[in-house]
Amino acid sequence: MFVVTGATGNVGQALVRMLTEALLPVTAVARHITGADVPPGVRAVAADLAEPTGLGAAFEGGEALFLLVAGEDPHGILDAAKTAGIRKVVLLSSQGAATRPEAYRHPARFEEAVQESGLDWTVLRSGGMDTNAFAWAESIRTGRVAAAPFGEVGLPFVDPDDVAAVAAAALRQDAHLGATYTLTGPAATTPRERAAAIATALGEPVRFTEQTREEAHALMARFMPLPVVEGTLAILGQPTEDERGVSSDVERVLGREPGSFAAWAARNAGAFR
Repeated sequence: MFVVTGATGNVGQALVRMLTEALLPVTAVARHITGADVPPGVRAVAADLAEPTGLGAAFEGGEALFLLVAGEDPHGILDAAKTAGIRKVVLLSSQGAATRPEAYRHPARFEEAVQESGLDWTVLRSGGMDTNAFAWAESIRTGRVAAAPFGEVGLPFVDPDDVAAVAAAALRQDAHLGATYTLTGPAATTPRERAAAIATALGEPVRFTEQTREEAHALMARFMPLPVVEGTLAILGQPTEDERGVSSDVERVLGREPGSFAAWAARNAGAFR
């Protein structure tokens, strides 16, 4: 049994689908989830990683766990997993845990807890995801405009389906035990280039406007802790060499190149129409 937390999210939803298509038993866990949210045959359990004492039913019968960075008690989550009989955990962390540990202390704490848990483990450090572009969905639908700071700074954003595929491999194969993978797309793209790729997918122009750092900070601070806002803006505006670089880990695990942002945009054009 594979237990997938965050099962209604961009990575979790894809992972549930991949495991189910492989005819593997899956428990899908999220704070708000019902059987209508998952493929037939998947066990759906509503539970909150912020409340580890309530995770017993969600983890029951599981052998391998896909874990998000959520809640404030990673040791409590992992203790609940061990009590339920889970033997392996694949953690979805952030590249910032390595490149900006002062800002991304939360995922770094989860990494440390997983590595100290006594469970078999794999850590996936994801770069920025293509689905971040969904933040433009409303403005592109209503006005064919996309706004972002640092319009000419490129980063190798990754397709969440590729992250899910690597997670599925790590859950299923012991060859990845003890590994820490950095997951990126195949090439760096700028915000302006990503807006242009969406325009191509739509077959209509999309106007890109560049925000100031202050404008972006004010918007991000509405839903992100301030240290994460500062770390995120630092990555977007002044990425380190590691943050700009393309990792070979997706190809190493999957035996193929990661998908491009243009391919993701074409597949998800309906969200922007």
